[in-house]
Amino acid sequence: MIIGVLLLEVHFPGARSLKDKRKSLSGFRDRVRGRHNAAVAELDFQDKWQRARIGVVTINSNRCVVENVLARVLSEADMFLDGEVVGHEVQVF
Repeated sequence: MIIGVLLLEVHFPGARSLKDKRKSLSGFRDRVRGRHNAAVAELDFQDKWQRARIGVVTINSNRCVVENVLARVLSEADMFLDGEVVGHEVQVF
């Protein structure tokens, strides 16, 4: 069993409240869950309205599949989040 973890640091320059940030994160979370069968959680900065740390996890028996899923999620984060991805880290176990 191969476990892949993607950590994203996101800045939301247009967010004016926690509600704005959470609305964007909710749409991204639903999209990732539906398209990639991966778990998504906000891990840090829950009380900051222009910053978030997001964790995405996927599991498969094939390492290539795990790496491809995480690469696609990172690409979608760049395209579909209302914020800017300022950092990311990928770990595969």
